[in-house]
Amino acid sequence: MERLKAYEGLPSAVAGSGKDPVNLPMIRHWCEAMGDTHPAYTGPDAMAPPTMLQAWTMGGLSGHTGRTEAYDELLTLLDEAGCTSVVATDCEQEYVRPLRPGDEVTFDTVIESVSERKTTKLGSGHFVTTRTDIRVGEDLAGTHRFRILKYAPVPQRETLPRPRPVVNRDNAGFWDGVRQHRLLIQRCTGCGTPRHPWLPGCNTCGGPDWDTVEASGEGTVYSYVVMHHPPFPAFTPPYAVALIELAEGVRMISNVVGVAHDKVRIGLPVRLEFQEYEDALVLPVFRAAPGRRPHETR
Repeated sequence: MERLKAYEGLPSAVAGSGKDPVNLPMIRHWCEAMGDTHPAYTGPDAMAPPTMLQAWTMGGLSGHTGRTEAYDELLTLLDEAGCTSVVATDCEQEYVRPLRPGDEVTFDTVIESVSERKTTKLGSGHFVTTRTDIRVGEDLAGTHRFRILKYAPVPQRETLPRPRPVVNRDNAGFWDGVRQHRLLIQRCTGCGTPRHPWLPGCNTCGGPDWDTVEASGEGTVYSYVVMHHPPFPAFTPPYAVALIELAEGVRMISNVVGVAHDKVRIGLPVRLEFQEYEDALVLPVFRAAPGRRPHETR
């Protein structure tokens, strides 16, 4: 721990700069991917969605200038200690001022903390948190904290309980519906916009009031990935994780079943069903519609 703690406070990027100025095309791509139609992100006075904060600092495949060796040295030290696997756990963002087209961002990143060794279901290891301060000129625009777990994976076992979803006051109604084999979609009672995942307010009009609509179960694969790594004992890779576009106009992430992982395609018609697991766990999944191909109409 003494060697690990020595890295706290060391920079991992100094005077980095964004590959491109804040720009409308990237804002448009982001909003289309997120389904965010808020008018503040379009027009001559557009601002960038606050959650894009980190996007302007990404180095892409070629990386960016200003990187130091401290972060790579820390990860190597953890590898040598047997913590050879990594998973991103969470991030936190603080917004100070909006970013607008034409702004050129610079940033500095520091290794903020390395935790004591922790034991998790994935294995034991250390949480590493970095903090990136993002500026426009001398002005702080926001702060992005990113946390990973570098861990030694536990040996895989034949059986392991399926991870349970995190249920909170904002999404409890959704999971109550799932337990009843009903897929409920939030709908703003102010502007009528459906939304998923469940949120406390409408991201179109800002209204706090809503009701629910039960999904028909019809959908198509909007996008997908095939998971090979990292392995997790409760799952058997490779398997497909898809972004499903429901007939009601919202999208949700789930598994595609009833078809081999390498046969999943964008546009594949699917149908909702519910799978039950141990400990009364019920999850919505989507089965490939038999006899229909991607983009095939009825």
